[in-house]
Amino acid sequence: MLPCQKALFFLPESLHYLNCAYMAPLSKQVEAAGIEGIRRKRVPASITPADFFDESDAVRRRFARLIHLDDPMRVAIIPAVSYGLATVAKNVRLRPGQNIVVLHEQFPSNVYAWRRLQHECGVTLRTVKPPETATGRGRAWNERLLEAIDPDTGLVALPHVHWTDGTVFDLERIGAHARAVGAVFVVDGTQSVGALPFDVRAIRPDALVCAGYKWLLGPYGLGLAYYGPRFDDGVPLEENWITRRGSEDFAGLVRYTDAYQPGAVRYDVGERSNFALVPMLRAALDHLLAWGVENIRDYCRALCRDLIETARTMGFRVEDEAYRAAHLFGFRTPAGLSMDRLRAALDARHVSVSVRGNALRIAPHVYNDAADVDALREALHEAVHQPA
Repeated sequence: MLPCQKALFFLPESLHYLNCAYMAPLSKQVEAAGIEGIRRKRVPASITPADFFDESDAVRRRFARLIHLDDPMRVAIIPAVSYGLATVAKNVRLRPGQNIVVLHEQFPSNVYAWRRLQHECGVTLRTVKPPETATGRGRAWNERLLEAIDPDTGLVALPHVHWTDGTVFDLERIGAHARAVGAVFVVDGTQSVGALPFDVRAIRPDALVCAGYKWLLGPYGLGLAYYGPRFDDGVPLEENWITRRGSEDFAGLVRYTDAYQPGAVRYDVGERSNFALVPMLRAALDHLLAWGVENIRDYCRALCRDLIETARTMGFRVEDEAYRAAHLFGFRTPAGLSMDRLRAALDARHVSVSVRGNALRIAPHVYNDAADVDALREALHEAVHQPA
C-alpha cells in the first residue's frame, strides 16, 4: 500500500482537505518548479530556443505514459477543457437529424460546445438521465446511456467519472458501441485521469481532454488533450508559429509554411511554452508516475471504505462500489437533513468538501489520512443526530 504523502504538501494540520475534485493543492515540488520558472524570466538570455520545445515535449511524454499512449506527439497542450472541446467541435461534421449524446448534469464545458454544434448543424442534444432508484443506479445509468446511442448518433461526449457524485461509466463498452454506429467518441478526463486508470489503447477515444489543476495535481491554466487519427488533418482554433513545421529554427520563421508539426501539436495553444506552468505540470506528472495511478486509487479506496459504510448506516445514499470511483464519490443526504446544517458541522471541524447538485462530494487523495476521514465522519454524525 502506498504510504500517505502529506509531508510533500503544505496543507495545515488543522484543515481536512477532502476536495481534490475542486482543486488540487500544489506539492512542494510543484510549487518550487513554478517559482524557479518565474525566476528564469529575470534573465531571458538564459531561455534558449530549445526550451520552447523540450519542456513541452517532456510533459507530452509523461502524459502519454500516464494514459498508456505510444505516441506522445498525439498530446496537445491546451489552456482549458473548453479549448480542447472547441477544437473537437470545429473539426466535426454532423448531418441534420443526427444526435449528440451527453449525461444529465454533465460539467458545463462538456455541454456548451455541443449546444453550439447543435444549433450550427441542426442536430439534437440527447441528455441521458439517471434512474431515481436508490440501488443499482450506476448500472442502470450505464445501460440507459448505451440505449441512447443509436445509428443516428454522430457524437458521444462523456466523462469517465461524473463530476457531481463519482458515478463511473464503462468507457470501453460505451466506446465500442459508439464506434459501431460511427459516432465520434469524446472523453472529458478532468475528474479521473491521474486517480483512475485510463488506458487509451483499450478505451480508444477519438479525443481525451483534461484540465491540469485537479487530479493531475498541476497548475491552473494548463491542460492536456489526446487527439486520435480522426483529427490528424484537422484545423486548429488558432494559427500560431510554434505549431508549424520547422519552427525550431528561429532564424527561418520568416519562411512561412502551411505545414504543421506532426500529430496533435497543431492543436497546441499559443504561448504553450509557459516557463512557469509547464515545469509545474511536469513535476506534478512525475508525482503521479512515481506513485502509480493504481496505487493512488487503492489508497483512496482503503482510506474511505469504513467511512462509506458508516455513512450508509446514517441514512446517506451512496453509489454501489462497482459504479463508484474510489477517489470521488457523493453522499446524498437522508430525508430531513438540511444542507445548511451539514455545512455548519463541516465548517466547525474545518472539513473541506463540495456540494454538487444534490450530493455532498468527497474527493480524497494521497495527502489525506485517517484524521481527515475521522473529522468528516464526526461532522456527518453531528449533522444527522443533533436536534433540528
